[in-house]
Amino acid sequence: QVQLVESGGGLVQAGGSLRLSCATSGRSSSAYVMSWFRQVPGKEREVVAAIHWNGVTTYYADSVKGRFTISRDNAKNSVYLQMRSLKPEDTAIYYCAADRSLRVRTSPTEYDYWGQGTQVTVSS
Repeated sequence: QVQLVESGGGLVQAGGSLRLSCATSGRSSSAYVMSWFRQVPGKEREVVAAIHWNGVTTYYADSVKGRFTISRDNAKNSVYLQMRSLKPEDTAIYYCAADRSLRVRTSPTEYDYWGQGTQVTVSS
């Protein structure tokens, strides 16, 4: 089993920045595809960004492309999401997810392990 713990969320004014971290324990995440999802009440959980274990192949949702950057440090078993130019519509609970796969995946049904989430609130 893999445990994931997110941190770094908070309240920020529109246009500001936040850096989310996801620390893993148990089985190493070095061989896992890692991703960030977000969810708001009444909406389906959606992928924000994903990164292959090679640390090079990435995916970004169109809504965050150019503003968010996903990265990972396999030596520290951690994945990060640098969020810039935040907008009120970015407000959501952000979840870290992991799956042992040979390809980047973007559907929540394709991930086996999830963190508890961290709240990001962007004020106008």
